[in-house]
Amino acid sequence: MSFRTLVIAEQKNGKLSNISFELITAAQKIGGDIITACLAENADGLAKELANHTGGKALAISNPSLKYFNDEIYSNIITFLITKYQPQIIIGPATFYGKALFARLAAMNNGAMASEITGIRLDGNNVVITRPAYGGNVIIDISHKEDRLFFITVRPKIFEESRQGGGEVVVETVDSALFNSKASVKEMVVETGQSVNLTEADIIVSAGRGIRGPENIPLVKNLADALGAALGASRAIVDAGWISYSHQVGQTGKTVNPKLYFAVGISGAIQHLVGMQTSKTIVAINRDKDAPIFNIASYGIVGDLFEVIPALAAKFQSAK
Repeated sequence: MSFRTLVIAEQKNGKLSNISFELITAAQKIGGDIITACLAENADGLAKELANHTGGKALAISNPSLKYFNDEIYSNIITFLITKYQPQIIIGPATFYGKALFARLAAMNNGAMASEITGIRLDGNNVVITRPAYGGNVIIDISHKEDRLFFITVRPKIFEESRQGGGEVVVETVDSALFNSKASVKEMVVETGQSVNLTEADIIVSAGRGIRGPENIPLVKNLADALGAALGASRAIVDAGWISYSHQVGQTGKTVNPKLYFAVGISGAIQHLVGMQTSKTIVAINRDKDAPIFNIASYGIVGDLFEVIPALAAKFQSAK
């Protein structure tokens, strides 16, 4: 059986997110026809960029109402595309936008759904996905055998970005009624203080309760700046008011998958591990040699973080 997959690209402020190209690679694991859709205020240029990364069609849907994400409008348009192109698989990002959108799409189209996948393959005529379950305590395979649409969201930074292809741009004409919504997004405000997007970062330095107080956040940030990294945090220090929620990594925060993750003064509660344990390399810094974080760390430093962090920051800064 040859599958047809519809990939929903993500754009912000008129620019494609890196996850868009990772989604194409995920779709290529299944094989068959790949159609990529881009919804934006001016989508033609973005669709051309997508076409250069895939061998299939890149659909451009442009409208002023698509300047900002609106899941009602997005779901109406994507449902129209599903009806027109008849894909069996629909793939999107497991980001803030993607999570809201795909749950709605699956319900609207009576589809099955798998979220936060970390692997995908074809087994005969069945699509098999891999994802964490039970709070990240186990990794399971799910085989999709039913004759239903299959909606999938993919964790960022799991797949390599698709980098080449010779696809075709198709400018879609969509009924104007599909752009109507009860909600109107007037503005998107980006929180300041973080120069690197946490979910897209290759390197993350996260702080936990071991830093003792908010006055020591700059100490950890200095290490992040020396590495060109994003600054993360455990729920404990977010709840304590030491740092804003936008930095939180874990079950009730962001799920990340960087190439390098520093856990500074983080004990390693399961709620935090759920959000970062798939990181390629994990470096734990904690003075408690029995801290659970060392059970998953690639490298562990047992010591006083107030001595270790400045030394590391100085070393990395001098290496620039």
